Amino acid sequence: MKLYHIAIASSFLLFSACDVDKTEEGEAPELEIEAEAGELPEYDVDWANVEVDTRTKTVTVPKLVIVQEEEEVEVPYVDVSMPDGDDDMEERTVMVEAEVDGQMQNLSINGIYATENRMMVVATLEPTGEDLEGQKVRVSDQVVINVPSDLQIERYIVGTRPTGEFNNQFTYFDSEAALQEKIGDADRIYTR
Repeated sequence: MKLYHIAIASSFLLFSACDVDKTEEGEAPELEIEAEAGELPEYDVDWANVEVDTRTKTVTVPKLVIVQEEEEVEVPYVDVSMPDGDDDMEERTVMVEAEVDGQMQNLSINGIYATENRMMVVATLEPTGEDLEGQKVRVSDQVVINVPSDLQIERYIVGTRPTGEFNNQFTYFDSEAALQEKIGDADRIYTR
């Protein structure tokens, strides 16, 4: 008898979370030595209707605002003419960038070195002492060069590499002496 009560209690709990409408009467089987088949009641079960959608809410989110304006500025232009004169020349803008925080820093291209098949654009990153008050700033400098299209161009920065993934795109040297070891006997073709 206890098992019967547990089954009824379980059924009650199962069906109490939804809307159940009885659609047909049931009939218990008659018990004799021979049993006749009975008929169980039928039910329509209406489960909760679930819809997934989006709604517009006003929330506070962090925003990074980068303001870029186009200005006409004097940009160094270096035109390289090869001795044989039959190279396929290409005008390229070479940019050097750093993302700094803590204090402001100036970044300026101060030299271009060349060998037979490569060119090295060298910039210097120097702190100015101005407090950035917790903000990150990108500083950059650029030069336009007209060189053979197959010439390899490398970009180096002399100064302390700032933290952050952005600053991994350039090779940094702690000093001019360390840079000179890399440049070797390349000719300096541009000085700012």
